[in-house]
Amino acid sequence: MTDQDVGRARDFVGYGRNPPDPRWPGGAHVAVNFVINYEEGGEAAVPDGDPHSENALTEGSTAPVKGRDLAAESMFLYGSRAGFWRLHRMFTRRGLPCTVFAVARALERNPEACAAMAEAGWDVAGHGWKWEIHAGMDEATERQRIADATAAIGRCIGTPPAGWYTRYAPTLATRRLLLDAGYEYDSDAYDDELPYWVKVGARDQLVLPYSLVHNDVRFARQGMTSGDEYFTYMRNAVECVVREDPPRMLSFGLHNRIIGHPGRAAGLAKLLDWLAARPDVWIARRIDIARHWKAVHPAA
Repeated sequence: MTDQDVGRARDFVGYGRNPPDPRWPGGAHVAVNFVINYEEGGEAAVPDGDPHSENALTEGSTAPVKGRDLAAESMFLYGSRAGFWRLHRMFTRRGLPCTVFAVARALERNPEACAAMAEAGWDVAGHGWKWEIHAGMDEATERQRIADATAAIGRCIGTPPAGWYTRYAPTLATRRLLLDAGYEYDSDAYDDELPYWVKVGARDQLVLPYSLVHNDVRFARQGMTSGDEYFTYMRNAVECVVREDPPRMLSFGLHNRIIGHPGRAAGLAKLLDWLAARPDVWIARRIDIARHWKAVHPAA
């Protein structure tokens, strides 16, 4: 198997100096997609048979604990018990759409949250069976993980996921396996600000790049400390695109256990209000962006 066979040849040129006009609905200059990463309950945990607790993207990750880390467990619980509902209120009260990158096992542990996502009309994309990195998995294991996640999300939400995003790093086979499973797009890329098509063997796959830069992980990694900083940072990204660039797409990643805390969430609320008042911004679900791109810029 070669990189080209699975759509992983490295392309350093992309759209170059003449990117296509996305023709976003309403003449918008930038499409903004908010993504809630729903991971709480899908992380490594000793009660689930893992040898240690997951502490990534928690407030105490600089204080490693061997074995079971009850503090880290509690921080994940905050995300599903409190943080998710704060984000849910913020989006639904404003009538704004968003996407969920969902870990299947996490959804299974919170039926009420699943019902709320479905009622809000959010699109729920696959984010793994567990919150785990696929890089290094053998193909048979990864194929089963994707199948299990797809089936579980379909049961929990009522519709199967149309998109996929692996925790950080996929394998060379991931794109082919996603096409085999019927996915419309994948977001396992950080290399552009517009969707694009790749060849996976003889098939075409749509890629909607994601971002770890315009993402609330900046809080956990000490890149920002307040809701005001968050608002300013994301506002600047939108203003840069609107003022200087051809039309673009921006992905803003959220985590229940990170930006769901009040002092940070206040900045998100401010950002949502600022964006909603701008006619040059299209706030959209990821599946809406994918299907718009397919209609306006179909695979060659």
